[in-house]
Amino acid sequence: MKKTLVALILPVVLVSIVLTSSYSCRNRQSNEQKRIEMEKLDTIEKSIESHVYPLPTSAEVIKMLTDLEVGYNFGITNPIANTKKYFNSAAKAINMGVYGADLSYVTLYNIHQEVINYLGAIRSLANELNMSKIYDASVYDSIKANFDNKDELVKILTNTFEETYGYLSRNDQKAHALLVVGGAWIEGMYLTTHVSAAAYNVAGISKNLIEQKSSFELYLEITAPFLSDPIIGDFVKLLDPIKEVYAGLTTSLTETNIKDITKAIEGVRAKIVQ
Repeated sequence: MKKTLVALILPVVLVSIVLTSSYSCRNRQSNEQKRIEMEKLDTIEKSIESHVYPLPTSAEVIKMLTDLEVGYNFGITNPIANTKKYFNSAAKAINMGVYGADLSYVTLYNIHQEVINYLGAIRSLANELNMSKIYDASVYDSIKANFDNKDELVKILTNTFEETYGYLSRNDQKAHALLVVGGAWIEGMYLTTHVSAAAYNVAGISKNLIEQKSSFELYLEITAPFLSDPIIGDFVKLLDPIKEVYAGLTTSLTETNIKDITKAIEGVRAKIVQ
């Protein structure tokens, strides 16, 4: 999914190049020059996209659960106390993503005190990754002011995730940005598969899980150029059980498929939240 920043900026760039091309045509611009202009556009687009959150955010995934009217399940999020376990930057980045998904979960289910708790957990990790400004008091104020408007909450959370990803990407921390995305995806899937003791019986869960296959495949695609970086290579290796389960699945899931996905997600998640 391409996010708002690309949608807003790219047309402006395109118009600029089109106008340039039009002017140049009047001056008998060569086909080679036109090709160069289009290559510039492609380069600019890729540059913009490299700083934009690349997958559906956990807020968008959790919104699907609330739309299905699935009840809130206490005790399935990553405990706040676990923040003390994450010592290296990779673990902090991954679990910023995990806590981001948990924040989406408690926010969209209007669990007010937990919103404060999870914002605190994220801010603690963000401080250690030098990005505390993104999670200041204004985030909670915006959430509090829109507790009864789930669409607006999704926008607020999505914007925060995009700011996080963009900040890390712009500051030579692309690997950590990708770890945040990966942690959020895993936790979003974990919450989805644990909304009920028998999630496979919940209408709509199957559709939700199969839709995440394309997101997972995209994640593998965008991390591929960074696999030589040990922190990305090690994390992507952890995802092998999920990759194996999703291989061969198409447009529908059986009860066995859902149980297999659930087991694979549980195993990966246990390793990253410790």
